[in-house]
Amino acid sequence: MSTPHPSPRRHSLFGSALAALLTAAAVCTGDAVAGVFPYGPRHRSINDLGNQFVPFHAHLWDLLHGRARGGLLFNWQSGYGTSFLPDFGTYLTSPFAPLVGLFPREDIDLAVYVVTVLKMAAAAAAMAWLLRTVRRGPWWAAGLLAASYALCGWSVIEASYNPMWLDGLIAFPVLCLTGEWALRGRRPVVGALLVCLCWTANFYTAYMATLGAALVLVVRVVLTREGVRERLRVVGRAAGTTLLGIALASPVLVPLFISSGQAYPGLVREFRPVSWADTFARLLPATYSFSSPAVFVGTGTLLLLAALPFHRAVPRRVRLWWAGLAAAVLVSFQWTPTHLAWHVFATPNGSPYRQTFVLAGIVVIAAWTGLAAGLPGPRALAAGAGVLVAVALWASGSELVDGWAYGLFGGGLLIAAGAWWALGRRRLVLPAAGLLALVLIGQGAATTAWGMRGKLGGLDDYPSWGAEHSARAGALAGAEGWPAYRTDPSRPALTGNDPMLLGGEGGAYYSSHTPEVFTRTMVALGAGWTSRGRNVQSIDNPVTDAVFAVGARLMPDGTVARAEVPPLITTRPPGPEPSYAEDAPFHNQELLLGARVYEDPVAPGVCREGTEAYLWAPEYNAYARLTGGPGFRLDGNAPRNRAAVQRLGVSRGAASALRFDSAPPPRWTLACLDRARLAEATARLRATAATGIEVGSSGIRATVAPGTKGTAVLSSPAIAGWTCNGRPAAAHLGLVAVPLDGRTTTVDCSFRPPGLLPGAAIAGAALLVAAGLTAWGALRRRRRPRGADGLPVVAAGAGAGAAVADASVPA
Repeated sequence: MSTPHPSPRRHSLFGSALAALLTAAAVCTGDAVAGVFPYGPRHRSINDLGNQFVPFHAHLWDLLHGRARGGLLFNWQSGYGTSFLPDFGTYLTSPFAPLVGLFPREDIDLAVYVVTVLKMAAAAAAMAWLLRTVRRGPWWAAGLLAASYALCGWSVIEASYNPMWLDGLIAFPVLCLTGEWALRGRRPVVGALLVCLCWTANFYTAYMATLGAALVLVVRVVLTREGVRERLRVVGRAAGTTLLGIALASPVLVPLFISSGQAYPGLVREFRPVSWADTFARLLPATYSFSSPAVFVGTGTLLLLAALPFHRAVPRRVRLWWAGLAAAVLVSFQWTPTHLAWHVFATPNGSPYRQTFVLAGIVVIAAWTGLAAGLPGPRALAAGAGVLVAVALWASGSELVDGWAYGLFGGGLLIAAGAWWALGRRRLVLPAAGLLALVLIGQGAATTAWGMRGKLGGLDDYPSWGAEHSARAGALAGAEGWPAYRTDPSRPALTGNDPMLLGGEGGAYYSSHTPEVFTRTMVALGAGWTSRGRNVQSIDNPVTDAVFAVGARLMPDGTVARAEVPPLITTRPPGPEPSYAEDAPFHNQELLLGARVYEDPVAPGVCREGTEAYLWAPEYNAYARLTGGPGFRLDGNAPRNRAAVQRLGVSRGAASALRFDSAPPPRWTLACLDRARLAEATARLRATAATGIEVGSSGIRATVAPGTKGTAVLSSPAIAGWTCNGRPAAAHLGLVAVPLDGRTTTVDCSFRPPGLLPGAAIAGAALLVAAGLTAWGALRRRRRPRGADGLPVVAAGAGAGAAVADASVPA
């Protein structure tokens, strides 16, 4: 009795499992070698990972557990109230993101790390499945090549600290799979759902993945279909599936795109391609740079690609198309028009080669195309090795390579060449495959560790959750009084998004969607920023605290400073519409408060005794102090950083003159706060404020006294999307406002992200189309002729174009 062979589908599952296992092993080994969290004492949360992405996932944890201030549409915790759906769509719509809810909240850093490794493993599994779909071949080889894709330099160096980019790493093979279905006229609705999932998870890298998948489909169509009509039919099916999937994602995409246009403008850069020496250097393992394409995919895979043009078992036409596609995509990275096309026609602020994962995927598919046709012979392997040696020699002109890179590359090349040759001898299959796996894990782990070394040496890093986080979070929770007043985590901050990470309802906010109106309002009031205006800091100032209803503020020593402040909605008397003055933050604070509370210095740099001295010097980057008092660091480094208004302490008159520890800045103002005046102004605002305030997840309701005229002001920035009393909200000095005519007794405001309704309408229409396609497909299957056994009759030649494994490649 013979044992049945595993089915092709089971082989594909084996390949996907192997790819995922190898990827996870290499990444974890590399991080352990680097001694970073969670395997060592070094912080892993560098740059935006610690500053943005971990806090956003912490906020998602709170949403999943019912502890967040706000909901999917609005976030009451950050920036004194801001839209959340665009942030959700940019950072948190990955199917993997909700997994953080399974961890304790204090383990949020570990949760994000686990999600990161799982995404890489999923990308490897998806690529292995795609390879076995494109052409049948050894499942273990598909697993090796797929793992090399997930371990490409872009993945382990750049995307590993941008977890949402890893959704693009998954999207590329998934979108290529939908292209394969379009090629064969199968599963249009399932394909559209997968496109929707990819674009919802991360539209930015999904866009790049879609371009790459389109290029792969063009090559597949040219090589497997004859005739213009048949080829156009395939392309039309693929385009229809893609557009339908994007339409289904519109409830997230449309608000996200609109929000991007309303965000504070980031840095605009001109693209400058790197030298070819630097470009070729990134084909080697253990190289680091954010300014060149990290296309390393494992020496074994690179050798198969380099050998493809010389692999005679592959038809010449096939060799030319696949090798040509890989070369053309690489060249497109270096030409400005195609560079812009890859990046949605805007050079990104940061790494200019964010599309590199697409090239890594094309390299792997091309290598698989050659391998599935049969093992390359000694001549092809020798020629391919020669090509790679020439590339490595060219890379010697780059400062990015050193002895470690050459050692890992040279050793890997020798072992890979020997292993691919040995696979032609059946008794050597197991050890040869094992050597290929070890080389892949070793090079992948080394590149991971090398990347962490480079990132920790050149980028900011943020501590993982520890005792200080717990202490601050506990103090904020103990002072909580929402919605009667806000609790602000204040400065100095652990991250740019402390309100989401630690708790409270503060003014700090860092996102790609930081609204321009919010940034400009906060800057007019004296706030500081980093990241060129997209990372706005909280203002530690009692006047702005009164305006924004901050009744509890966490101090640097861990204590909480409390104050009697007006509620979230206050009223202002009738009068002409005021406007902020430029470079006058103290005047602007008084304008928004509605009272004069600052005095001018009694002498240059000297406040009246008993008043509090506040310094505004946005470009100053050193210490300032009152004579005899402690120094305070102002972090002004234009245009990246802007220093906030800084409290210097209570003046003792002439004995407390202002002192700069460095050369005085070109712009600075000293103002002297009279606390008694501030108390009077605050009491007046409280006396005429709204009452009975009720706050929902995306709205607020309150009552004002009958006969009140003027303006009701909500202490939240007037971002687009607010509707109050049935009409678009007005604005008062950058805050949400509602005109009061004396008859209005209720202020009822709600927030809906702009574009949500149009996006939902587009998705609804797309759902109808998808339902129609499903019904049509079911009807066609029902009408299909059936044989005597009741099964559908398959036309002769059906499935043509799906190649089988070559007998010379051990399965």
